[in-house]
Amino acid sequence: MESQNFDIVIIGAGISGIGTAVHLQKECPEKSYVILEGRSSMGGTWDLFRYPGIRSDSSMLTMAYSFKPWKSNQTTADGASILNYVKETAVEHNIEKHIRFNQHVSQAEWSSDSATWTITTKTGTQYSCNFLMLCAGYYSYKEGFTPEFKGRDTFEGTIVHPQKWPEYLDYSDKNIIVIGSGATAVTLVPELAKKAKHVVMLQRSPTYMAPMPNVDPFSERLHKILPNKLAYAIRRQRSIWFGHLFYQRTRKKPEKVKQVMIDAVKDMLPADYDVNTHFTPRYNPWDQRVCLVPEGDLFQAISEGTASVVTEHIEKFTKDGILLQSQEELKADIIVTATGLNLEVMGGINFAVDSKPVDFSETVTYKGLMFSGVPNLIYTFGYINASWTLGADLTAEYVCKLLKHMDQTGATQCTPTYSEDAPPASEPWIKDFSSGYMQRSMHLLPKQGSSAPWINTQNYRQDKKIIGRSPIEDESLQFR
Repeated sequence: MESQNFDIVIIGAGISGIGTAVHLQKECPEKSYVILEGRSSMGGTWDLFRYPGIRSDSSMLTMAYSFKPWKSNQTTADGASILNYVKETAVEHNIEKHIRFNQHVSQAEWSSDSATWTITTKTGTQYSCNFLMLCAGYYSYKEGFTPEFKGRDTFEGTIVHPQKWPEYLDYSDKNIIVIGSGATAVTLVPELAKKAKHVVMLQRSPTYMAPMPNVDPFSERLHKILPNKLAYAIRRQRSIWFGHLFYQRTRKKPEKVKQVMIDAVKDMLPADYDVNTHFTPRYNPWDQRVCLVPEGDLFQAISEGTASVVTEHIEKFTKDGILLQSQEELKADIIVTATGLNLEVMGGINFAVDSKPVDFSETVTYKGLMFSGVPNLIYTFGYINASWTLGADLTAEYVCKLLKHMDQTGATQCTPTYSEDAPPASEPWIKDFSSGYMQRSMHLLPKQGSSAPWINTQNYRQDKKIIGRSPIEDESLQFR
């Protein structure tokens, strides 16, 4: 079978894939590349998810690209605006001509003899390249995670998972139960409450909520006195710094931060509201993701009586709703299972190196973006505790430096090589993060060692040193 040949293949035309392509065009314009996208349109997450109210769950100052200012003063944005931003970036840099849509990659095989990756899609089309970049995110686009609920088939209403939201679902004047308390549920509940008869957020346990203004007064003032590009750069660095400072504070003074966060929620709710039951988590801040609540919209819906929170375990579904373990029954016309994502390791692609299948759980991560024993492969993985795009930008910048170095030295292959004399790498890919969607699949992900470069820091400021400023050549990266 004849392959289409390129210097670089990028898998995924979401926010990180498009951003990576821009970096390559700017820094390595001589390189030919193609973007393989499994769906019929670009945008990734922001094109796939269409549930009401979908919005960013981190600040747009850091979620936007470093090279393209986010023009709005709003700190969060709705999904449609983010999708338009990604598409606008692609148009401005003439990237769409490089995208091959409906090309879902199934296999990627490396040959050391030819220093070539051969990529095969489910349609049977093949592409070959010297360097492969995986920008496909980390969760399955097929379906979200839904636990087995006893009696599910007896419910006579409509059951919806947010990842497959029906385009014409009419929820006006309906009683709705949203199962979950993560970012999706926190987004859905206040939006559904605008039209629904009543919305219940049914959770097993509380999540940390962070009410925040959606317009930053500092940003507004800054743009009045400085050029837009400079103002954006300052705003972005300020947002990065504050995010890092807050996260570090949660690590060092968790109880103090916890109390501050709980008090902020209390201030948004009626004086007699049971915050201890419904909004006081059993874990420390940032052991799981913190949910942003722009303008306190969730708390406003609760205060107005259009939404409520129930903290209880589910016994079973009934024909009219959900029976709780307390034997209370919640009535519903629609049940939304906002119960999380299914992780998909390495895009669900079958990898092989010199005809030997790669089991990524047996590899060790190199700087959080390459893997021991796997040549010329970069995996873009952003931050769990900050914006995804921060990591994507940093990874793309590293790749450009790496490619330039390989051209200058005449190398065609670079392989992270974990020394046999080094202590066994036993740390999980993501440490100190207890969210179910990660824990369910952690055993499938690469391990990390105890020191750089064999670590996945999940710390932007550390990564700026390890990835951004350290030399390309080190004893752990073999060139040939």
